[in-house]
Amino acid sequence: MHSLFEKQDSLNAPVETFIYDTEKMPFPVKPHWHYFAEFLYILDGSAEVTCDDRSYTVNKNEFIILFPSTVHSIFPASEGLKLFAGIKFDTAKFPNTSSYAPSVSGIFRYAAKENVQIHFNAEESERFHCHEIFTDCAEESMNYLYGRDVIQRAQIYRLIFAVVRYWMESGLDMGKCPVNSPDICGIENVAEYIDSNLDENLRVADIARKCHMSYSGFAAKFHESYGMSCKEYIELMRIYKAEEYLIFTDYDLAFISERTGFADSSHLIRSFRKYRKITPKQFRIQKKHS
Repeated sequence: MHSLFEKQDSLNAPVETFIYDTEKMPFPVKPHWHYFAEFLYILDGSAEVTCDDRSYTVNKNEFIILFPSTVHSIFPASEGLKLFAGIKFDTAKFPNTSSYAPSVSGIFRYAAKENVQIHFNAEESERFHCHEIFTDCAEESMNYLYGRDVIQRAQIYRLIFAVVRYWMESGLDMGKCPVNSPDICGIENVAEYIDSNLDENLRVADIARKCHMSYSGFAAKFHESYGMSCKEYIELMRIYKAEEYLIFTDYDLAFISERTGFADSSHLIRSFRKYRKITPKQFRIQKKHS
């Protein structure tokens, strides 16, 4: 079973663009997460995009934003999905460009906290010039022309701030977004460590010690970054991993609970019902009939 964490090469490829043909490339895109932000634009068909605990039906010429570190997946919707475009980028490489505008990392952290709109219909996407921007960024990657990184960054900034203006029109108060929001030191590495060790007996106190932090200090930093406690995060990641086993394998609950770090199948069932309101068995049946 693959890791939910998808490693990105920020040093050599801080921006990635792609045109995804589902008939030629591995599909569906299973649940995963990474430190990059990701923009998706549907070119042909319709997608069922999950982002953490929410699901969005994204149709042709529609656009969705996936914030950094969110667990997301892409499946075909009822009419099928043939082609979509994507842009992934390291928000840390997009600093604030003026004295008043926050960095892109700061904007996205604040926007996620405020639960802003991330799925935009065809009319809204046309207003943002999505087709032009996604096409241009993909062509720059394919042609390797001089200054392509500058052009891509310019287009990504253009799209980001078009969306920010739209959020502001919808009531988002950017005056409350910190201009110089410091990154949470070491939290990204902690998330990767958790993902790699979900089948072990992870304890928050032990993780805090690995970070050379007090329990209370680590807990506060973690909650500031992810909006939940470390214990809740570990349990939710185990649920995501268990869902993969339930969908893509026929393993029984005893095996799945062992591989995902639950004490036993009863523990898995209790946690699963807590977050999904159904049992793992009911979840598996639903997915097989959907």
